[in-house]
Amino acid sequence: MNETKPLPDQESIAEALAYFDSYLEFRQVFGRIPGVQAAVFTGGGVALSTAHGQADVEADVPLTTSHLFRIASHSKTFTATLILRLVEAGRLRLDDSAAAHVDSLAGTVAGTRTVRELLEHASGLYRDSLNGDFWQLVGPFPDAERLQEILLDPAAPVIPANERFKYSNIAYSLLGLIIEAVAGTSYADAVTSGIIDRLGLQDVGPEYDPHRSNEYAAGYTSLAYARKRSPIDHVDTRAMAAATGFFATASDLVTYFSAHFFGDERLLSDAGKRQMQHPAWKVESGETQYGLGLAVTQVGEREMIGHGGGYPGHITNSVADTHAGLAVSVLTNCIDGPAEALAHACVKLIDLAGRKPRGDGIGLGRFAGRYASLWGVIDIALLGGRLYQIHPTAVDPTAEAAELVFVDDHTLRVAGGAGFESYGEHYRFTFGSDGEVRSMRGGSATTMYPLADYTVPERVVAQHR
Repeated sequence: MNETKPLPDQESIAEALAYFDSYLEFRQVFGRIPGVQAAVFTGGGVALSTAHGQADVEADVPLTTSHLFRIASHSKTFTATLILRLVEAGRLRLDDSAAAHVDSLAGTVAGTRTVRELLEHASGLYRDSLNGDFWQLVGPFPDAERLQEILLDPAAPVIPANERFKYSNIAYSLLGLIIEAVAGTSYADAVTSGIIDRLGLQDVGPEYDPHRSNEYAAGYTSLAYARKRSPIDHVDTRAMAAATGFFATASDLVTYFSAHFFGDERLLSDAGKRQMQHPAWKVESGETQYGLGLAVTQVGEREMIGHGGGYPGHITNSVADTHAGLAVSVLTNCIDGPAEALAHACVKLIDLAGRKPRGDGIGLGRFAGRYASLWGVIDIALLGGRLYQIHPTAVDPTAEAAELVFVDDHTLRVAGGAGFESYGEHYRFTFGSDGEVRSMRGGSATTMYPLADYTVPERVVAQHR
């Protein structure tokens, strides 16, 4: 993995995170997402921990930063990290076959797959077996006996090993069995003592904990097939916990990823991290590659490691720049939640704040805000001591960000952005006696108002003057 660009100064990062929090608040409402929880680790600690929306829509429970989310395939990063810890302890080799540790697989094709192939999704095994309706809560997730049946099925190897990247929850469930055999304890106990307790993570666990049932954010269905979301029960993922069972809060999740920063040896040596983070396979669509239990993704100009998670009702995503010391996690409680886009937006906003030498920012904060007109909403955000016009409805809020430069106490000039907009023109602001913006003559010389003050009539009628 290549070293990435340095982060902006702390003041610019603080401005970016303040705006990101506001952006999340808007996106939660705009996207009709029940709830969004997010955290950012930078500067040696959790610099942002925030939540917007509801943990339980029916009970009208506001979402907090303490609510637990099912983080699904983030579980694979914990499993892979524990495997690498066993490798570094000399108790396991990446080139060991599965059958060398799971006796029941002796003489089977699945048993010939190596630990490395399982970690890289290069084993060619089933993704989820021939019947994956447990993902729709039709029947339980496989228990240990059922997992053995799946692995012993001669059809389990769908394609030859190392033919291509082929994602497999069954492969990671098998890694859970390997960990149990090597550690001589349950997977849950091994990962708790080897990672969770070592990092002091109070709100991370390898499986659904019924004793904490009131702490979980409810999960919801998609709006793709219905106008209204329905709640989805939480269930135990049983023998598939190593692939998809974990729960966490965003703040504990970024704290966990901080242990993957280079120079931090609480879990692994830097040599072990390099093995995990080195891309082994290119994922056929997009720019994502995959290492040992970690996706390697290009986010703007940064190459970042991380993982996503898709659990019935919760969609989550984390990315980390392990050289610069930045980790972002976004957790959503609906099955179509845009967690990845929101996490990537945070990184891009931080980099936008550092795109140019820092401005002085003096007196610019009075212009910042969220403004609306008939045509939509724009934000004016202070980032890196400079003002930018941003479209908060955009999946990438930085894609068409336009710098606005100070002209006088009531005027900004558009100094960037697309030529189709109002490049070179002036935005003129009217302030009240309290110093707050009352209105703004913005793009296309249309009047805009602070979003909190803007109302849309039941019918927009032509006004003749």
